[in-house]
Amino acid sequence: MLLEGRNAIVTGAASGIGKATAERLGAEGASVCVNYYSERERDDAEAVVSTIEQAGTRAFAFQADIGEESAVERMVAQAAEQLGGVDLLVNNAGIEKQVALLEMSLEDWNAVLHTNLTGSFLCLREAGKVMAAADGGTIVNISSVHEFIPWPGFAHYCASKGALRLLMKTAARELAGKRVRVLNIAPGAIVTPINKFVLDDPEAKHAVEEEIPLGRIGNPDEIAAAVAWLASDQASYVTGTTLVIDGGMSLYPKFV
Repeated sequence: MLLEGRNAIVTGAASGIGKATAERLGAEGASVCVNYYSERERDDAEAVVSTIEQAGTRAFAFQADIGEESAVERMVAQAAEQLGGVDLLVNNAGIEKQVALLEMSLEDWNAVLHTNLTGSFLCLREAGKVMAAADGGTIVNISSVHEFIPWPGFAHYCASKGALRLLMKTAARELAGKRVRVLNIAPGAIVTPINKFVLDDPEAKHAVEEEIPLGRIGNPDEIAAAVAWLASDQASYVTGTTLVIDGGMSLYPKFV
């Protein structure tokens, strides 16, 4: 197992990439704090905990809005106490909402930045403190190809992911001396609830697939496998970079 004895926090882990990642980390031997946002996700989060426990490792669910400083502080403290430390953080939680730029309200803007950027920063900071005081660790941010590809109608989302790229690079520089590696994974189109508006529209789904050289939308398990590798000792010389997992989408001529 790649991650035996490791202690992880995965944000937004009740569904999609977060769920797949939390379960994969558990299968690789890690104990996991399964973060979820709202009460309506509790049962899904507990189901992820059950799957991890069946794999033979420890897990617990923790409800928190990661954009709230005090909630993140409580979550990291409880994870460190219950798991015996925190040496792996997966900043996965994120939201998106299509709004034309000139019609975008400050509320729309703040809602996306609150979770995607501020939340990632708070989790990185608090988990990073624990890692720096111990034997190091790994922080993997789930970014997006839209950290470098513009996406009309999603200016707030692109801004959050572009900022996450430089946050990652700066954190990697600052924390390398403390044996903390910091990385991004940039998924392309993936079958997750956040992309339901595309997946449920045959024409939109076909249009996306036509932009992907491999000809298909990716699966959450494919992202989870990359997280497990990046978090492992096999990737011990990798930090400060983004791993793009998009089926070649970013090679498409319209994006060049």
